[in-house]
Amino acid sequence: MDYIVILDKTILIVAIFIVSLAVAAYATFGERKVAAWLQDRVGPNRAGPFGLLQPVADGVKMFMKEEIIPNAANKKLFIIAPAIFMVTALMSSAIIPWGKPFEIGDRQFHLLVADLNIGMLFVFAMVALGSYGIMIGGWASNSKFSLMGALRSSSQMISYELPLGMSIVALILFAGTLNLTEIVEMQKYGNWNVFYQPLGFIIFLVCVFAECGRAPFDMPESESELVGGFHTEYSSMKLGLFLFAEYIHMFISSAILATLFFGGYHFPGIDSLDLAPNIAALVSIVVLFSKIFFFIFLFMWVRWTLPRFRFDQVMNLGWNVLIPLSLLNILATAAYVTFF
Repeated sequence: MDYIVILDKTILIVAIFIVSLAVAAYATFGERKVAAWLQDRVGPNRAGPFGLLQPVADGVKMFMKEEIIPNAANKKLFIIAPAIFMVTALMSSAIIPWGKPFEIGDRQFHLLVADLNIGMLFVFAMVALGSYGIMIGGWASNSKFSLMGALRSSSQMISYELPLGMSIVALILFAGTLNLTEIVEMQKYGNWNVFYQPLGFIIFLVCVFAECGRAPFDMPESESELVGGFHTEYSSMKLGLFLFAEYIHMFISSAILATLFFGGYHFPGIDSLDLAPNIAALVSIVVLFSKIFFFIFLFMWVRWTLPRFRFDQVMNLGWNVLIPLSLLNILATAAYVTFF
């Protein structure tokens, strides 16, 4: 039986890895199409039908470009940094319940790699470790622009992890658990947490934008000021890993948003259809990915709509607005749980 469990988990890990890479690849294509739509352009349409092979062309370009490592760089750390950023982005997917279990014979195939009782703490750990990839890469490049991007990343990470964590503390007070599967099951009949924690959701959403380094919080790589920020000196596939990991972060963050606040793979009325277990599992996957793609579109929409904040505005929003609001949200939630 242990071998069967190991085989199941291995298959699931490989499947999540492939899906994450595929979503990230076509998120780059989607980003360019959304930007084109918002700016009244056509967007990429030459590589394959409707431009659908553009991500493949971009990947081949990254692999074929010349590999350049600056002479003054710390070569070991310079190589390790994009790998850290990529691996931590992928590891966050391990605790997300991706759908209802499939029934194979007399056993169930659960779409969850690790059912941890401290699932949210694991997410915070991966988010924190991911920022080390940016900081190490910026420092190891031995470039003033890269170092400035890394310093901005570290200060932004500290500023927004606090309200991010406190918005989840309020949710945990309300849910009574750190386990993501239990949080999803609590929202089974349309009792989505966003209705009970609207302020917590807004704080969490803003902090996720900042943690992913997406506009208007893309201070670590602001091209108009820092050339390319922390990855200025990177080229070829190392640059590709940094850019790719950003979209994987966006994908996983969207999955966590859907899981925590929008019922995960549940949707009101689905359980009343009395579907066969395997059909219900497929429908649940489609429901979760529909929510994920909505949030990915929101990331892109905001990027091409709002201008980049100044660095002092980013810090002011984190410390003077989001942290007091998150503390207020915790107090309000604690009072509700205690007295009602």
